[in-house]
Amino acid sequence: MITPTIVVAVDGTEPSRAAVRWAAREARDSDRPLRVLHVLDWDWTPARSDYSGQRFDGPARYGLAGERFDAARRTADGITARAAAEAREIAPGARIDTDVIIGNPAAQLVISSEQADLMVLGNRGHGGFASLTLGSVSQRVATHAHCPVAVIRGRPDAGTGPVAAGIDDAASSGRVLEVAFTTARNRGAPLTVIRSYLPVQPLYYDRYPPADITAAEQDEEDRARFDKQLAPWRAKYPDVPVEALLSHDTAAAVLNGVSHTAQLVIVGSHGHGVLAGTLIGSTGLQLLHHADCPVLIVRPYDKRDALR
Repeated sequence: MITPTIVVAVDGTEPSRAAVRWAAREARDSDRPLRVLHVLDWDWTPARSDYSGQRFDGPARYGLAGERFDAARRTADGITARAAAEAREIAPGARIDTDVIIGNPAAQLVISSEQADLMVLGNRGHGGFASLTLGSVSQRVATHAHCPVAVIRGRPDAGTGPVAAGIDDAASSGRVLEVAFTTARNRGAPLTVIRSYLPVQPLYYDRYPPADITAAEQDEEDRARFDKQLAPWRAKYPDVPVEALLSHDTAAAVLNGVSHTAQLVIVGSHGHGVLAGTLIGSTGLQLLHHADCPVLIVRPYDKRDALR
């Protein structure tokens, strides 16, 4: 049986420290162990010298020995030790382990996500993640991970305000609602659920943005579907106050707006399909870049659910 574990990726930067604080609170409140993980990107260097001492460009693989590697490993151990110490201050009773693995950061984090219950990332970094551009590790891992991924951005320590979730008619929406209602209940927070749809526009409305279009009959029909979608979850979680927002604007626009007062935004992924670029979808990607609070990307199905 796999123990549900939260994994937080650290590299010593302030966004990384924000991720550690968020992950520690989540571990404390959900009674799950926390693994503090640093990926030492040691495999390749952009230039090297041949045996004659002549320098030339091209990838070279360092060995895992020698003074330079030992120094890099000590730095990595220091990064994880400091992060774990900060996590223990927040969650003194939690089981907190540290680990350093070697390789490409995004690839190794995706591999680590196979044994994780939740992966927590800062929204940008350097140090252990230096070989990748700003934000690329978070985006790649959020796109390809095998477990839910929380990207800590915007107001990382936001502890008040509602939990917000975006849903549609996709199969993943049931999972999003399950996580959203559970999270709101565990945090003692209200829940805001957003459903967005584009009304059929008469030709003479072509100059108006969808958000400004009045479509009373369509709204009534979609409101009925929305209420039906929420009904079983309201019944299961009667203690969670729920605000249901129906909008003609895009889900990304509405959720980005709500993120300025929310403590967490939750959206679903499209699952592992054929096209890697569509695993999250445009709403999730826009939130990862622009939301003003942490964003949780939920997978439609966790293969470990059958083991619990």
